[in-house]
Amino acid sequence: MGVRSVNNSLQQFLDTFVRSGTDAAVPYVAPQGLTATGGVISDYVSGPAIYRAHIFTSSGALNVTALATDPNIPNTIEYVVVAGGGGGGGDLSGGGGAGGYRSSVSGESSGGGASAESVITVPSTVPAPYSVTIGAGGAGNFNTAASPPSVGTQGGPSSFGPITSTGGGGGAGDGGGSAPGGGSGGGAASNTSGVAGAGAPGQGFPGGRYPGGGSPPGGQPSGGGGAGGAGQAGTGSGASPSQAGHGGLGLRTTIAGPQYPIGTPGPGSTTGGWLAGGGGGGGDSRYSPGAAGTGGAGPGGGGPYAGGGNGTNSSPEGTGNSGTYATGGGGGGGGIFGGNGGNGGSGIVIARYQIGTIQTGSAKATGGAISYYGGKTIHTFTSSGTFAAPAPLNPTPLSVEYVVVAGGGAGGSQGGGGGAGGYITGPTTVPSGSSYPVTIGAGGVGNGDRSSNGGNGVPSIFGPGPIAATGGGGGGGRLAGPLTTGGSGGGTNGNQGVAVGSGTVGQGNPGATGSSSGTESSGGGGGGGPTGTGGAGSSNVGGAGGVGAQVPTTFQNPASSPSDTSNPQPSIRGGGLGTPGPGGSFYLAGGGGGSVSTSPTGTGGAGGAGGGGGGNVTYNAPGTSGATSTGGGGGGGSYTYFGGNGGSGIVLIAYPS
Repeated sequence: MGVRSVNNSLQQFLDTFVRSGTDAAVPYVAPQGLTATGGVISDYVSGPAIYRAHIFTSSGALNVTALATDPNIPNTIEYVVVAGGGGGGGDLSGGGGAGGYRSSVSGESSGGGASAESVITVPSTVPAPYSVTIGAGGAGNFNTAASPPSVGTQGGPSSFGPITSTGGGGGAGDGGGSAPGGGSGGGAASNTSGVAGAGAPGQGFPGGRYPGGGSPPGGQPSGGGGAGGAGQAGTGSGASPSQAGHGGLGLRTTIAGPQYPIGTPGPGSTTGGWLAGGGGGGGDSRYSPGAAGTGGAGPGGGGPYAGGGNGTNSSPEGTGNSGTYATGGGGGGGGIFGGNGGNGGSGIVIARYQIGTIQTGSAKATGGAISYYGGKTIHTFTSSGTFAAPAPLNPTPLSVEYVVVAGGGAGGSQGGGGGAGGYITGPTTVPSGSSYPVTIGAGGVGNGDRSSNGGNGVPSIFGPGPIAATGGGGGGGRLAGPLTTGGSGGGTNGNQGVAVGSGTVGQGNPGATGSSSGTESSGGGGGGGPTGTGGAGSSNVGGAGGVGAQVPTTFQNPASSPSDTSNPQPSIRGGGLGTPGPGGSFYLAGGGGGSVSTSPTGTGGAGGAGGGGGGNVTYNAPGTSGATSTGGGGGGGSYTYFGGNGGSGIVLIAYPS
């Protein structure tokens, strides 16, 4: 079998799938457990069992193509299904509730203190497809004209086959009624007589209650509920110190592997694996100290944990922090005098099953979701973590191939598409015994202010140097100022009169200029991508986003091929690694499409292959967000509607097994 499998029992098992040459003389051993495709693959050993987990951060399908051949291995699937978190309320508001959390993992629990659910038994006939829907995070809100006013939007539901989790409830806004319920409930606000939002049975806890009393009445806002605990109430008026409520704690899961390649850190010294924390309440800076609540915190605060966003007490108009993408965390509450609530984090679905049995296992490195393909070990990071190459397993330097993609830029309001996150690929050498933090950049945040450009994406970072991909540039708002440089640059609205966003050399291309018609029907330019510039806008037509890049063949494991065909925009069809593109699958970092300002007959620009969100396709509509874990740019929004958020980034690392 060769030296690569020495002291690595997991690789010895998986090597049966890639035999060639003299190896082929050894009798072929068929897979012992289920065979399936979809999502990002994570293979790991737990005791004597080998597991395969499929991690979905965008909608798709798990397609079971063969049943177990070993009668001692069950044809069953365990799951964790987390919905999108609720958005934080606006203006001294409660935090958003976490998305509903349902689990069938043995030894773990579902949300709200419920026991683990029953596993799914695969039918005796295959193929057996299980559709996967990933719920979007709810939008933060500040809208005093609504009834009740300024309540955060509920998160979207997530589902895996017959299992559906409910989106998190939005945080209550100042002066509103009861906080909404959801998977976990939203937190009550200041100056409201309502009660906290309830959590769905078996999915989450309620938000923090209304503190009541005092002058002004109510006191500090409360945190949203989490999967593992209720949101904390804020202090009543006159209390010292004055403190908004923390978000409820989430839950930790081992379903994706013992290295915790998903989620966020949690309380104490633990790292990774925490999901579905509530958003912190927004603080009132008029009272000492008026501290905002932290997201998903344990007793006494100290977050943000488990994906929940922190509230804010900034004055004036401080915006709550958003929940972390792919965690279902609730958004933080907005601050005093019109502060907008933070957005909820998008959901996540993980499905796992046993594929074999061995006694022990080891690997050359740790970190991320680990899979094996083509004689290579692949580490996939969709959330931040650490890549470590222990000296005992690596007495000499480890040669690796990598792809680093930053978060995409957000689209502009009444403007251009966001640029894709910077895309870098190549070889590097990791010294023996080294350990490197891996940062996955968040996507830029869209806004509804046409006088502001879309937010830039956040850099992704890995390894010696370090290797840093630049966040995508935000798309231009119609009345905004100059665009900044990004990994790929954002496009402009034709009426901006400024230069397009530039791309970073070796990482991406510039965006494009919108129509210069000088009218409200100007089409915004598309954001750039690593293999193509954005398309120019024209009257009533937004420019297309630049095309992304196809990852090297090393990483093109067919088991992770994108499987979602339901989305009308091919650029954001996911469910695996990347999206389809002109040369097949596995594309990352597509630019966002431009919008059309106000024309009801206009056509938004398509997002670029690789996760780029499209510009608005209907009158007065928001842009489509870039796909999670692709670095795609967000599409432009029309008139005063929000531009789409940029997609979060990703890091891939491979070396010979």
